[in-house]
Amino acid sequence: MAITEAAAREEGTDLDEPGPPREPRRLTSPLALTLLLLLLVLSQGPLRRALSAPVMQSWTTVFVAVVVQALPFLVLGVLLSAAIAVHVPPSFFARALPRRPALAVPVAGAAGAVLPGCECASVPVAGALVRRGVTPAAALAFLLSAPAINPIVLTATAVAFPGNPEMVLARFVASLLVACAMGWLWQRLGRADWLRPPTRAPHEGRSKGAAFWDSVRHDVVHAGGFLVVGAMAAATLKAVAPESWLRTAAGHPAVAVLTLAVLAVVLSICSEADAFVAASLTQFSLTARLTFLVVGPMIDLKLFAMQAGTFGRAFALRFAPATFVLAVTVSVLTGAVLL
Repeated sequence: MAITEAAAREEGTDLDEPGPPREPRRLTSPLALTLLLLLLVLSQGPLRRALSAPVMQSWTTVFVAVVVQALPFLVLGVLLSAAIAVHVPPSFFARALPRRPALAVPVAGAAGAVLPGCECASVPVAGALVRRGVTPAAALAFLLSAPAINPIVLTATAVAFPGNPEMVLARFVASLLVACAMGWLWQRLGRADWLRPPTRAPHEGRSKGAAFWDSVRHDVVHAGGFLVVGAMAAATLKAVAPESWLRTAAGHPAVAVLTLAVLAVVLSICSEADAFVAASLTQFSLTARLTFLVVGPMIDLKLFAMQAGTFGRAFALRFAPATFVLAVTVSVLTGAVLL
């Protein structure tokens, strides 16, 4: 103590006077990474046993499958969205679509047939259309029709159902009817405060190339996060749902339709691959499988999450249930006529 006091006197400081506050020690990144790796090494036995369980293997398979199937088309949609936001002037859409919203809806719905992507691609594109001044009813019709009636999806349906070519026509007709009907329904009953598309500040003083890649980075982070959330939810429900439910439900026509409609929402399969899944469900009727093909590209768990993230939760909570009910109804009616 005496040595400490003497040293303080020589330096001209007073022990009674408080010095500058010391900064608390912080956990550095290398130290945190070392601790994390050590924790993983110590717990590798329990983790290996948990991951080897059948439930976890099923969960991992579904999660990876949903993400891997959807991610390329999500990137495609992001690129199209950025191109629309940066390179396409708002006046283009005013010239391309009819001025009357009632006529713009079917034109936008039919335009969905030329986009070779799935539902993950249609969400950011629809968001860009709304930001560019397109009437929301037309943008929503495009959002629903693009993943359901594009050439890739219809070709996959024809390949999956070689003995039932009428499934291609039934899917095209039912999906287009639902898309147009939802667009008209939104035009009639929708409110502006329910729809809140993301806004982005103008890229003043920046080149189009820099603005384009800035838009791509923004949308990949934004939409990709909701895609992962939806994939996790779909994998969890798929892993815990008993397979015996399908065999029991197939024996009742009404229950079969509702079962495959709910299954389409839960599985969240990319629209380019869902026809092969539907074709494998041979215990169900063609009408029930048509419902699976119409509902899935329009409303599933990952799509609901992406719609909520892009247009707002108030929109998704109203739009998704209405789409589900209308898709099931139109599918049953279309199946009764064409199948």
